[in-house]
Amino acid sequence: MNRKTWTTNPLLIGTLLLALGVPCILFADDTKADDKDKKDAPCVPKPLHANEGQHDMSPAARLLPDPPGAELFKADPCYTQPYNAEAELDVYRRRNMIDRPRPPVELGIRLYDRGAYTPRPTWFGVKDPMMPAFMMYGDLRLAGAYNDNGVPIAPSGKTDQSRVAARLNLDMDIQLTPTERIHAFTKPLDRNGSFTRYEVDGAVKDKAVDNFDFNIDTLFFEGDVGAMLQGWTGKNNRIDLPIALGRVPIVTQNGVWIEDAIDGGAFSITAKNSPKLDISNMDFTFFAGLDNVTTAAEPGDKARVFGMAGFADLLRGYLEYGYGYLDADVSGHSYHNVTAAFSKRYRGRVANSVRVIANFGQEGVGGVKTADGVLLLVENSLVPRRHFGFDVSTFNPLNFVPYFNLFAGFKSPQSLARGADSGGVLRNTGLAFESDGVTGYPTLDATAHEAYGGALGVEYLFGLDRQIVVEAATVQHRGDSLLGSEHSLSARYQRPFTKVWIVRLDAMKGWRQGRNDILGLRLELRRKF
Repeated sequence: MNRKTWTTNPLLIGTLLLALGVPCILFADDTKADDKDKKDAPCVPKPLHANEGQHDMSPAARLLPDPPGAELFKADPCYTQPYNAEAELDVYRRRNMIDRPRPPVELGIRLYDRGAYTPRPTWFGVKDPMMPAFMMYGDLRLAGAYNDNGVPIAPSGKTDQSRVAARLNLDMDIQLTPTERIHAFTKPLDRNGSFTRYEVDGAVKDKAVDNFDFNIDTLFFEGDVGAMLQGWTGKNNRIDLPIALGRVPIVTQNGVWIEDAIDGGAFSITAKNSPKLDISNMDFTFFAGLDNVTTAAEPGDKARVFGMAGFADLLRGYLEYGYGYLDADVSGHSYHNVTAAFSKRYRGRVANSVRVIANFGQEGVGGVKTADGVLLLVENSLVPRRHFGFDVSTFNPLNFVPYFNLFAGFKSPQSLARGADSGGVLRNTGLAFESDGVTGYPTLDATAHEAYGGALGVEYLFGLDRQIVVEAATVQHRGDSLLGSEHSLSARYQRPFTKVWIVRLDAMKGWRQGRNDILGLRLELRRKF
């Protein structure tokens, strides 16, 4: 498919036809199932015990007159089975310890603790008692892969590489009180996005590469001003004002708009509502980053960012929005960034999210603008009602998720801030746009610059203990883009095989017009601790 001109695009046409046909099948009226659901058997109460109406009472107790009528109380619950006192007691008496993962380091209050606590220290005030604890936890990922990114690698000029790589995510948490803590995170096996690995064969053969780096990736204090004031003043708390200061990780809209750790701080106004606007819950978060801000629109990490992000539950859906200003270190690269997203389930059958990111106000350098455009993301997943011939005793239609995601990028849209290992802004659009962050697994173009396309796939979660995904995706470039069309087929399977170990397999094949094709095969073992 590496020819320069195409007259037709069979994969894209087939994808669109399939996307139109699947909803028609799933939305077919299943009147028989509806009629069956409506014929619920009437509730027939069973006697509470053999001697209904005869009660043993304390002599000090007395029966009240007839209770008030239905105008004050709802009807009593209807119990369809006889009361079994022994079964009720067994809820507590037959409880057993469960085998669960435990952090390797636990000091003070443990993650899964039991028993009564001794009186806590009150260094921060009687009304903000201490709950001291220290925990270290995370996960270790070991991955073997064969990747062909289509780009010749010097000095051999080959495009493929097989390797084994490792990634360690290590969280360290110091809890001071139930609402205040100090948290740190580091990735000791990678440096600047390059992971410790062994190059097996391909462009580089039989070479070990160590990238040990114990630099702190995040280190911040997190707490609630209301709880702290309560401890300092001895008066009951009347406000909720969570804050974070330090190298703070910020993630909004599932990482689409912001996914970065910035040197600065944030505070939130939480749990507000507006009956007049039919908003049951809404939050506002204000943030500022004075250093270590990463964006593809600005070289280096010396930019500054200021903004706010919020959400609201309204119109039986979920609204997200935000505004940010990136003050670039390079003159002419500063820009404004706005976003909005609305998610809702329609008729209980279609879960839909529509997201928009827009950049404006950048002057550019030498007439070139790096953040000047609009990105539209549309995510759809279906809840099928038919069982597709499966035995309903082993098939849960809620775990069978067909999805169809679309995107359209105009000019050069950018996330407000995006860490180097966070992938492209299209990472959540489909498997074909998601790298693994360990082995350099190939992806389609995930920038959305002067491009449109999408991903059509099916995910099945079995009994929520396994996952299998099959997907087809496409990217169509337009305008002044020098890149041709891209298409791919991807698959994923993962499951835990113990309480702490997870195995995952990924495969993808990509065809790119005018450039070398890409291929990725990988096996990953993840140990959570």
